[in-house]
Amino acid sequence: MIWILTAGFGDGHNTAARSVADALTRLLPDEKVEVTDLVSDVMPRLATVLKAAYQAAIIHWPAAWRLTYKIVGSPKMTRQDASWQVPLLRAMEQKLDQDRPRLIVSTYPIYSGVLAALRSMRDVPPIVTIITDSVSVHPIWVAHPSDRFCVADDETLEVVEKLGVPHEKIRVTGFPVSMAFTEELPPDASQPMQRILYLPSTPGRHVAATLEALRPLLLSGVKLTLPVGKHGSRLYQVLRQFTDTMPPECIEIIGWTKRIPEFLRTHDVVICKAGGAILHEVLAARIPAVIDYVVPGQEEGNAEMLTSRGCGIRTHSPAETGTAVASILAHDGAAGRRMRTAMTPISVPDAAVKTAQAALKLARPV
Repeated sequence: MIWILTAGFGDGHNTAARSVADALTRLLPDEKVEVTDLVSDVMPRLATVLKAAYQAAIIHWPAAWRLTYKIVGSPKMTRQDASWQVPLLRAMEQKLDQDRPRLIVSTYPIYSGVLAALRSMRDVPPIVTIITDSVSVHPIWVAHPSDRFCVADDETLEVVEKLGVPHEKIRVTGFPVSMAFTEELPPDASQPMQRILYLPSTPGRHVAATLEALRPLLLSGVKLTLPVGKHGSRLYQVLRQFTDTMPPECIEIIGWTKRIPEFLRTHDVVICKAGGAILHEVLAARIPAVIDYVVPGQEEGNAEMLTSRGCGIRTHSPAETGTAVASILAHDGAAGRRMRTAMTPISVPDAAVKTAQAALKLARPV
C-alpha cells in the first residue's frame, strides 16, 4: 500500500497528489494507492474554517496573507512537539498499524514534521515530499527531513539545496500535472477561431473590469471560455451583467469541469493566477499565459519561473490584461507561437510518471 498525504489549501497540493496517485496506479495496477487529506479527516471543522479563511485572504486581503506566510514557518509552528500536531500524529500512527504502507508521499509541508515526531518513536516507512512551489520555496517545506524531495525544475533544486537539503536527496521531476496532458485530444477539440481561456480567481470587481477589457476582442470574433468552478456563486452577478450585453456566441461559461487539460491545449491564451499547479499545467499544454494575480510570497516564484523565460506575461490591472491578451493574439498569434516554442524545453506533461518512479525507488519491498 502507498499512502499519499495532501491538504486542500490551494489547488496545487491536491493536483499533485491526485496526479501521482494516477501515475502510481498505472505503473502498479495491483497496488493500493490511497490519497488522504488528513487535516480535513482529523480536524474537519477547523479545516473548513482555515480553508475558507485562506481563500478569503488570498482573494481579498493579500497583505494579511503575506504576513501570515512569513510567520507560518516559525519554530513554534514547526517543532515536533507542537500541540496542534497531536491529533494528526495519532491518526498517522493508527494508519501505519492498520494498513502498513511501504511508502508515504506528501504534497503538503506540515506532514513531514508530524512524521518526524512519529519516526522518533517508532518505525516509519520512507517519506517522499513533493514541493509544489517553484523558486520561492518556503522554509517549512524542509524544516523536517524527508528521504527524498521532488521539485519541479533546476532553479528550485538550487533553492532547496541552499535551504540545507543535501543534493543527493533531491530529484527534478517536474510538477505532477494530470495524466490527461499525455493523452490524445478529442477529434473535435480544435476550432478555427481564436479562443481565450479565463480562469478567474480575483475579486468580482476585478473580474468585471477584466471582462470589459476583453470586450473589443470578443466583439471582433474571438471566443471566451470561462470555467468558474467554485467561484460560480461569487461571480454570478458579474457574469450575468456582462453576458447580457454581449452576443451569446462570444462566451461559454462552464461550471465544475474536468476538461481543463483539454481547454489548455486547445485555446490560444489563458488568463490565470500564478498557482503552482495551473502554471505547470500551462507549461504541460504549452499555452501562452497572462498572469493576472500572484498570491504574495508563495506564488511569486511561480510567476518568475514562467515570465523570465518569455512564456507568459504578468499584469497588474485589468487594462494591462486586455492589452497583453491582444498582443498575444495579434498577427495571427505570432507572439503566442514564440511563447509556445520557448516552453518546449521545459514542458513536462508526464511529470506525474517521473515523480512516481522517483518515489518508488525508495518504497519498501512488497
